[in-house]
Amino acid sequence: MSADTGASAGQAPVAGAPVDAPADSGQAQGHVAEDEEDDEDGLKPGDEEDEPEGHVFPALEILKDSVGRSKMHPIPVIRTEARDSTPWTLISEHMDGEPRWVHPDVTATRVPHIRANGKRVRRDQLDVPDSFGEGMLCLIDRNGSFPSACSAVPLAPNKLLHTGPLDAYDKAGAGIYLIDIPEWPRTDMPHPLGRIIDRPDENGRVWVTTPHIKQLDKLVRDNHLAAMPAIHDSWTGKYNESLFKPFYEATRKARTQLVQVGGDPYKAYKTRLSIALRLLWPKRPAQRSPFWRPDWRMSMVAEASVRHWSVAFRAVEEGHQLLALRNVDAAVFWAPDGTAPATYRIGTGFGEVKAKFVQPGEMIPEGDD
Repeated sequence: MSADTGASAGQAPVAGAPVDAPADSGQAQGHVAEDEEDDEDGLKPGDEEDEPEGHVFPALEILKDSVGRSKMHPIPVIRTEARDSTPWTLISEHMDGEPRWVHPDVTATRVPHIRANGKRVRRDQLDVPDSFGEGMLCLIDRNGSFPSACSAVPLAPNKLLHTGPLDAYDKAGAGIYLIDIPEWPRTDMPHPLGRIIDRPDENGRVWVTTPHIKQLDKLVRDNHLAAMPAIHDSWTGKYNESLFKPFYEATRKARTQLVQVGGDPYKAYKTRLSIALRLLWPKRPAQRSPFWRPDWRMSMVAEASVRHWSVAFRAVEEGHQLLALRNVDAAVFWAPDGTAPATYRIGTGFGEVKAKFVQPGEMIPEGDD
């Protein structure tokens, strides 16, 4: 089943499933390669096996223990025969809500770049108009966005039941919700739902997870949105946000130690951490995993996106100029005085960021560039 469709092969589209009608979202374009990879999970045979004894960070073992110790008796694997029916066919990678946004007055170009290892890649280059005045690009890189989000992911550990249309968001429940796209008139920030709004269904509605419902609810309370969108359909279960917390705590502790060591131990830590979280939703039927919960995976990624958006929004509210908000861990601000927005804490721990500065028109490095 494609992660970008609401029906399995040979079936009619499910009501409320996304269609490929483009929306005038204002989201950044030019990331086609990333979109094409949505059906890939980066997993390979053997990844589902526990780490060998003595491994620097047995991430999968820790994640399984985190879920197993829950008193809510979670269901980590949805039966294979149930996966081609609702609600599972309604869940797609676009529900992550990644912004992938560039300010409308800024020109973004993908340019070739050769990394130190000789690999050829493409990177963003941002050209800023003269009207912005003198300044530099401040590149914000959030540390461990996904594992950090695991500290409190709102999700349903058990079954998702069809709860249908709701008069209002029920804080006792968590799951997925079919909503109208709320109007977002601002041009200095991306839409709070990110790329979710690029794949509406035939009625202009989108499916979202609990983190984005909670985000919209807060924006309404703070008078940034006029009203909550109508909830036309829902699949929910009992609310919980501590399912992954033991995993988060172990991950944070290990990072504190290993980031100082660096080298191969830190790389092994990051690799196994990424694999463990990807195993929450393996895409290929042949890929074995102790998990199969697309709703857990997308709730975790959506929580990371919401946190990323919210910190950037606070910076904009304090008067900083956001140039780009990219994926779940990268932001670019205009820095006339050469300093990062105070809403970000500089450091190497979870909840902290790295800040770099480049001149306008220079290539924006990513990852290990």
